[in-house]
This record gives sequence, structure tokens and C-alpha cells, in this order.
Amino acid sequence: MDLTLESHIQLTAELPGHDERAWQVAWNPTKPLIASCSADKTVRLYSYRKDRQDPSKTVFSHVTTIPTGHTKTVRSIAWAPSGKTLATGSFDSNIGIWERREASDDDCDPSGSDDWECVALLEGHETECKSVAYSGTGTLLASCSRDKTVWVWEVQPDADFECMGVLMEHSQDVKCVAWHPAEEILASASYDDTIKLYVDDPSEDWYCFATLSGHGATVWSLAWAPRGDYLASSSDDLTIRIWQRTSQYTWQFIHQLKGHDRSIYSLSWGPGKGTQDNLGWLASTGSDGKINVWEISQPSQRGSSNPTLNSRLIASVSSAHDVHDVNSVQWCPRSGFEDLLSTAGDDGLVRAWKIIPSSSRE
Repeated sequence: MDLTLESHIQLTAELPGHDERAWQVAWNPTKPLIASCSADKTVRLYSYRKDRQDPSKTVFSHVTTIPTGHTKTVRSIAWAPSGKTLATGSFDSNIGIWERREASDDDCDPSGSDDWECVALLEGHETECKSVAYSGTGTLLASCSRDKTVWVWEVQPDADFECMGVLMEHSQDVKCVAWHPAEEILASASYDDTIKLYVDDPSEDWYCFATLSGHGATVWSLAWAPRGDYLASSSDDLTIRIWQRTSQYTWQFIHQLKGHDRSIYSLSWGPGKGTQDNLGWLASTGSDGKINVWEISQPSQRGSSNPTLNSRLIASVSSAHDVHDVNSVQWCPRSGFEDLLSTAGDDGLVRAWKIIPSSSRE
């Protein structure tokens, strides 16, 4: 680790339990829960809270393990914005929709260890489902697959789902789907080195309104800025590219980050902590086992004819999962936990980390 960085990434918890590689982590947006999925076909749920004796520490406890019934790897998980529903995307090509049996609205025990049941199974992809994502309103679910397609599903009452569109814009395996935080704009990333952006045409169907090209290899991950005016992408070409919205349907490349020696599998863009010009903290990880955290900000002098961004590496840790690849990084979305992130690795572990100012190191 570079000791000149202003912060360091401190390991706060190690959550074992998966028998095979852990693919993804997902923090519940409304409750103190975190979910992980694995090649062992299970989803594990953990609760967390601030330590009563030392509120600077976070304590995690295993709540339950869901034996999903998927016949192959569970590759992706996503919480609905309500925090009551969990989607799982599997290499068996299906998507499971999970809800807690007899869940109540009373938050006395938000973690609750009641059984989770599969209330819907979405079929349609021809082969491995790689990513699932709920829209900000929770009314839409997107999925993508090795079959080169992106599906948009409408979430209806009583765990009913209707396919609103099958988008066949990519020429190769689609790795990731991600919704704009405030608008119904969907982004997808692919083995064909491109990013596609889609919207719904009220008179027709979902369609691709923009293709973002520039990466020189597979695009693995996408992360929207919290305000939604920027989109970050990561690639096998060892770069992170940031794209700026310049008009309603136009996005342009504005900034590039380098800091990894191998494929960058996962990005997460959280609000972070900082000044008004701070656009948040962007975390990245991948095959080199490193976690980087960048502070992204707008330059103090506006009005330049060439728009730009400032980026500063504020924290980094190597060998985050020892010698293993790190497949997923996610910031905790809940207020008061903005400096908490989690990772999932090929070692089957989920790890939780906190960003600590270097001046406060013991």
C-alpha cells in the first residue's frame, strides 16, 4: 500500500461460509443486511450493526443461507429498492425472485431469519444469466446473458413479471446491466467492448439510443454516479472510463483512470464524504486482487470548452483476498455507513472494509 495516500482500507470483517467462489455482494438498501452469491448455488445473508462499545466498528452476524435450487452457479444478486425482494441470476439461465416468508413491515428485527421462498422463476435466457438489476423505482428488472441479450421485465403485483423487451444490440456475451439512479435509463456492458444505453419509447418498445465505444477489450462492470450525470465502466484493457451526460440522449468520454495490472471486474460509485464539488468515491477491483478507491470531483473552474473531471486515488489495498481474484466490490448504501464497502472473492469469502483517514491510524 502506498503510505502517501490520505486514507487506508481497513478490514473490518471476514464472512466465510461459501464452499466455492463468491461472485457478488449486495447490500440491502433499507435494512442492515448484506447478501452474497456463489458457485456453490447458495445465497448467504448477514446482518450488521455498529458495535455498542465502539461505534466506529461494525459487527456482522450470519442470518441464514438460502439453498436457491438453481442447478448451476448463482452469478448475480440484486435487491429491490424496497429491500423486501431479492433477485438471483444463475448460469442455469433462470432468474429467481425471493421474498421472506411472512415478512412484516415492523422493523423490530430487520434481519429476521425467517425462511426465504422463491415467489417467481423468470425463464427466457437461452444460456448463462450474468447480471440482474432493479430500477430505482423497483418497477423494472433487467437481466443479461451470455446469449447476447438484455431483457427488461416489468414488476407487477403478486410476484408477477412481464417481459417488456428483449434487446439484441450486443454482438457478444453481455456481462453487466445497471440502471440510472433516478431515470429509467438502462446501461449494459459486453464482451464486444461496448456499452449500450436504452430507454423506453412510449409508442413502441425499449430501444438502444447510444453506443459508447472506446474500451479496447471486454467491458466487465458499470457504475452510475450517485447524481446520475456520469457513468463509469471498467474493462479487460486495464482502464476505467468515465462518461458524462452532455444532453438528454448524449454521453461522451471525459476521463480515464488507471491503477490495475489485470482485468477490472467490478466498480461501485458511492457518495463518499467530502465537499460539494466531490462527486463521490469510486471503488474498483479485479483480477489483480487490489481494491482502489478514487475521489472524483469537478474542477473548481467551470466554463472550460473541454469538460473534464479530477480524480485522486485516496486509498488502496493489495491482495484483498490473498492470492485470489476479487469479483465484486460494493459500497454500503445506507446513511451513516458511507465509508463501508464489501468484496467477494474466488476464495469463497466475503470481506467488509472501512475507509479510515491515515492520520487516525494507530
